Amino acid sequence: MSKYSIWVLEFAHVPDYPLSGLVYGAHNQGTRRLPYCYVLIKGEGHVAMVDVGYNHKAYGAVLATAYGARDWHAPRPVLAECGVTPEDVSTVFLTHSHFDHMGNIEDFPNATFYIQERELSKWVWTLSLERRFRWLMLGIDPADILRTVDLARQGRLVCVNGDRQDLLPGVDLHAAFDTHTYGSMYVRVRNDGTPHSKDNWIFAGDLVYTQENLRGHDANDPEYIPVGFASGSQFNLLMTTGEMVKGVDGDIRRIIPIHDELLKERFPSRITTDGLCLTELALADGEASRVR
Repeated sequence: MSKYSIWVLEFAHVPDYPLSGLVYGAHNQGTRRLPYCYVLIKGEGHVAMVDVGYNHKAYGAVLATAYGARDWHAPRPVLAECGVTPEDVSTVFLTHSHFDHMGNIEDFPNATFYIQERELSKWVWTLSLERRFRWLMLGIDPADILRTVDLARQGRLVCVNGDRQDLLPGVDLHAAFDTHTYGSMYVRVRNDGTPHSKDNWIFAGDLVYTQENLRGHDANDPEYIPVGFASGSQFNLLMTTGEMVKGVDGDIRRIIPIHDELLKERFPSRITTDGLCLTELALADGEASRVR
């Protein structure tokens, strides 16, 4: 029996994103539709999210426009598709600090936010570097970093140092240092609540963009291929990929890349009246389906 209901909620998309940005080395191989999404986890008396998207204003809008993002929707109408309001959210896990994952923190006034300490402190350090190092800031809105620091002032930020188990019942955090970013992490949900769960879900943030990162191009000869962008080590990223695959006993369908357009083909999904994809991964006892 599932302890949590879990949905992946699209809030914007890039119509034509270069495949080489998703799969390392896939140059001149065309483009894909790239959804921007976050994850909603509901059950056991908790409403949690993995990442919160971006707010389409100020420099967040500048970055979104530069990346070609379209059709942005605020959290309130997106979460309403699952009967949840932003005020209901009590816990947020920030996988990393890129604008499309943490730019919307102000919309969740009652939530406590979890981030790896290294992720936050190293971006503050990067902000102090001279201008010629600005490539490192690709995808970062400095205002997001300042807003996250202000969460600490409000008593709503927890800086994690490494792996943590059962931050919510059956929900674990796993550090992935110096991979996609300085202090990326992924979230594992043991949805039967047991220590050695056979009902695992892993939410990879941007450690994985698409299934090709997990299986390569040839199903008969699988390989790990890193994502197309990392400010850390691609070696570390591949080692983390192996850890994630072990964490789901080799069932890579249970590693969820939220930027993967093909999620809707692997799990029950529907397109909302706003033209956004809602994907349903699991339903807790008594929870009504949001896709049927």
